[in-house]
Amino acid sequence: MSTGGSSILLAADGLALKVGERWLCCEFSLRLAAGECLVLLGPNGAGKTTLLHTLAGLRAPTVGAVRLGARPYADWDSLAAARFRGLLAQQQPDHFSASVLQTALIGRHPHLGRWGWESADDVAIAQAALAELGLADLAARDILSLSGGERQRVSIAALLTQAPQLLLLDEPTNHLDLHYQIAVLELFARLKREGRGVVMVLHDINLATRFADQVILLDGRGGVVAGSRDEVLQAARLSHAFDHPIRRVDIDGRVIFLPD
Repeated sequence: MSTGGSSILLAADGLALKVGERWLCCEFSLRLAAGECLVLLGPNGAGKTTLLHTLAGLRAPTVGAVRLGARPYADWDSLAAARFRGLLAQQQPDHFSASVLQTALIGRHPHLGRWGWESADDVAIAQAALAELGLADLAARDILSLSGGERQRVSIAALLTQAPQLLLLDEPTNHLDLHYQIAVLELFARLKREGRGVVMVLHDINLATRFADQVILLDGRGGVVAGSRDEVLQAARLSHAFDHPIRRVDIDGRVIFLPD
């Protein structure tokens, strides 16, 4: 994948993943530069979350290597890696009562010393992140009292509070209504334009068409296509991956993919 000479935030060489006896994807390579968005796309069970966790350094690849910045994960101190890349997980278990602000402040932990406490600056960063997600008025609310969509936005605010250069997002539109789906994706698009790198798992082909620069398309049978958005998002390839006929429609200058 082309990088246009920008600094490389994430790279994989000859990557292949296997779970049990099943290969999730054959070997492929990628380069994600600052200012780019990569979308992982494919049917349920194809291995998108497993691939994202591999790119986040949470599991080792079966074949190949992943590099964060210019170094393999093994060369990174765990706190330094957490300051460089942040992961939005698919599920956010809440075992204890805490305020929305306290939950957002978890994002500052990689920036604190072993015995450090959040400073006024840390609190201000968290408050700004909550405001960015429309949650400023909920800062004192108990996290256990929130709706699913509100909780998802708090998780995104915590990731913004962490302030990583590379954001890895597992279904960031989970639980969000249409308004917040677009608002959140526009937020990540803005961060990308400001020089961050974004990797996200999406289910919606048309959202991938709108926001991706690069796409990795898994077909659930071990096949993978990786490349630019326009190279990968083609009706024939999508039809094969999703095992259903899909056609491309151009409406007012925008490409839309529709199931037949």
